Amino acid sequence: MLVTSRSAAEYHAMFDLTPDDLAGPILDCCAGGASFAAETGGRVVAVDPAYALGPGELAVRVRTGLDEGDRMIERNADRFEWGWYGSPARRAEMRREAAELFLADLEGRPERYVAGALPDLPLASGAVDLVLCSHLLFTWADQLGEDWHRRALAELVRVARREVRIFPVVVQGTGDPVAFLDRLRAELDDVGCRSHLRDVPYRFQRGGDQMLLVECAPRPKR
Repeated sequence: MLVTSRSAAEYHAMFDLTPDDLAGPILDCCAGGASFAAETGGRVVAVDPAYALGPGELAVRVRTGLDEGDRMIERNADRFEWGWYGSPARRAEMRREAAELFLADLEGRPERYVAGALPDLPLASGAVDLVLCSHLLFTWADQLGEDWHRRALAELVRVARREVRIFPVVVQGTGDPVAFLDRLRAELDDVGCRSHLRDVPYRFQRGGDQMLLVECAPRPKR
């Protein structure tokens, strides 16, 4: 189980967040070792299956994930660009800072961190205004199939009153497009959830410069 640490600055760029977006309750799913909840405050709840581990084991996984992420990037060096981070060293520094912020917040405010996994989240319907999903859906489309993605999308829409934002929409490492993305978007539209792809300020994986934004409020059928 790879546990990845990303900073709030990365989240703001990946999801093109504004102050208004942060006003209501937010779900970070699946959050891993990200410091978004720690840096943003009590209106964020983070969900991840790794939170079922004890604190000691989770800390080991978080710190191991930093090294594993670096090795994955080295293996696919031609797939990445460094304009947003500035340098590989700055990216590594941000990730390590995020990991330590996460671990400190987990110890001090454990109620923010809920063990759970898609496609069955331990949250009520409409529990949050906004769902953010980083580097899970579509990222692992070569390992998690179309039906899993269909059920996971339905679950994210269930718990969100307003929007779901998913980044990126290409396969991890290779940057390949996801063959079933358009089909799932059409199915969302059929149940009254409009979706669109939005360019975001974040630049790292080549081709991974868009998020999928799903508007969850039902709309009249045409």
